[in-house]
Amino acid sequence: MRGVNLNENELPEDMVSIRLWVTNNKIISARYRKLKAIGDIEDSIKSQKGPKNTGEFIFMLINALFTRIEPSVLNLDEETDLIEEQILDNPDIKLREKIINIRKKAIKFRRYMAPQRDVITKLCTYRFTWLTDLHLRYLQESNNNIIRYVEDLDAIRERAQIVKDEIANFLTDKMNKNLYILSVLTAIFLPLGFLTGLMGVNIAGMPGTQYLYAFWVFSFLLLIIVTIQILIFKKLKWF
Repeated sequence: MRGVNLNENELPEDMVSIRLWVTNNKIISARYRKLKAIGDIEDSIKSQKGPKNTGEFIFMLINALFTRIEPSVLNLDEETDLIEEQILDNPDIKLREKIINIRKKAIKFRRYMAPQRDVITKLCTYRFTWLTDLHLRYLQESNNNIIRYVEDLDAIRERAQIVKDEIANFLTDKMNKNLYILSVLTAIFLPLGFLTGLMGVNIAGMPGTQYLYAFWVFSFLLLIIVTIQILIFKKLKWF
């Protein structure tokens, strides 16, 4: 089994594992890092409210593990909701990193939680002698919870992917819009560049070289050409 990592300076999605060897009257557990769920059972034993048999211990452990998992899943869901709202209100490329982090957390949680669903299903199916009908009902309820958590994580992953696609679409639309504006500007200045380049040829026979107002006449002609181009583009609905 695995529980949320609530140790100091640790990531919750880096879940802590606990391994159990269970018989009718014996429980052997092994873990490397501290697990808050075990601390909860220790406190219940000290207060004379601890498990009375093996089956009750297993149920209390699984219940304590899943009780601490639920807030982490809810936090991921709320973070996804917040980013979805931000995308609708004001799409920003900076949100891409946030949504990637949420998706990574959901993937890690699911990778560790999905096998636990199978463990509880086998506990309910194999009919161990140290599990009573009451314990099985409790375990079935826990199994329903873990199935719901896994489904929620799948939904968070899918929503995160959709949000990521929305950001990508926003960036693509923005880039296409910028390219479109550059294309229109290029179309407007292309004939102007041709004319100014032609009139800038420094050879004999260029018209207007002796005329005092030639530059202003030429500038006025360029302005007329730009105006005509804009009218044509608007008629063609290019902008």
